[in-house]
Amino acid sequence: MRLSDQVVLVTGSSRGLGAAIARAFAAEGARVVINYKQNRELAEALAADMKPDGIALQADVTDPAQVEAMFRKAEEHFGQPVHTVVNNALPFFEFNGDARPKLGDVTWSAFDQQLQGVVRGALNTTQAALPGFSCLPNQSGSGGGGGGGGRIINIGSNLVANPVVPYQDYTAAKGALLAFTRTCAAELGPRGVTCNMVSGGLLRTTDASRATPDAVFAQVAAAAPLRSVATPQQVAGAVLFFASPWASAATGQNLNVDCGLVMT
Repeated sequence: MRLSDQVVLVTGSSRGLGAAIARAFAAEGARVVINYKQNRELAEALAADMKPDGIALQADVTDPAQVEAMFRKAEEHFGQPVHTVVNNALPFFEFNGDARPKLGDVTWSAFDQQLQGVVRGALNTTQAALPGFSCLPNQSGSGGGGGGGGRIINIGSNLVANPVVPYQDYTAAKGALLAFTRTCAAELGPRGVTCNMVSGGLLRTTDASRATPDAVFAQVAAAAPLRSVATPQQVAGAVLFFASPWASAATGQNLNVDCGLVMT
C-alpha cells in the first residue's frame, strides 16, 4: 500500500523524533494521527500544518481505554482504519550518561516507568490496531489468504546492541521492545501484518538529547564510519521504508540508523 493511501498513527509525536516522523509521512501524502499526552498546543500546531491530512489526538498510551478511544476517533475522522502504527512514545528521559544513576543506584521504579511507557504502550496500540488491520487488504504477499494487513513499526535504540552508556532502565525497556517486535512478527505474519523496529542512536537534536554534552556528540561522530551523528529526519526515512510497499517482505527486523556505529 502506497504511503499516500495510508492512515498513520505516530505515538508521542508532538515534538522531537515523533514530530519528524509525522512530518515525513505527511510529506508523502499520508493522513497522520499526531498522538500526544500533554503537549496539546504543539500537537495541534503540527496538525494545522498538515491540514486536512493531520489530526492531533490526546491519549496516554499506557491506558488501554484511552488508546482504544484514540483509534476510534482516528477512524471516524478519516473514514478508514489506521494502516500503520509507529510506537515512538517515550517516558521522560534525558540522554546524559554522566548524570544518569549507575547500576548500584538505579531503582526499580525507573525500570517500571520505562517498561510501562515503552512496552505496555506498544502492547496497547498493537491490540487496538488489530480489529482495523483485519479489514485491510493483505499487502505482505503472505500465503495466509483472506483479508488482513497493517504495519507496526517500533522505535528502538542501538544501545541494545552497544550499551556504551549506563542507561539501565531505558536500554532494558528497548531490549524488551525488540523481543516484542519479533514475537508480534511471528504471530501476526500469517495475517499479513509486518512488525519491525528502527533503532536510532544519539540524535542531533531532540528534547531528550539536548542534555547531551557537545563532547559526546563529537565522540560519537568520530567513532561512526560516516563521521556524523544521525538526525531525526534520517531515522524518519527508515520508518517510512518499513511502511512502504518496498518493505512488504520484511518483518521481525531491527534496522540501526546511527551512521554505521552499530553493525548487526
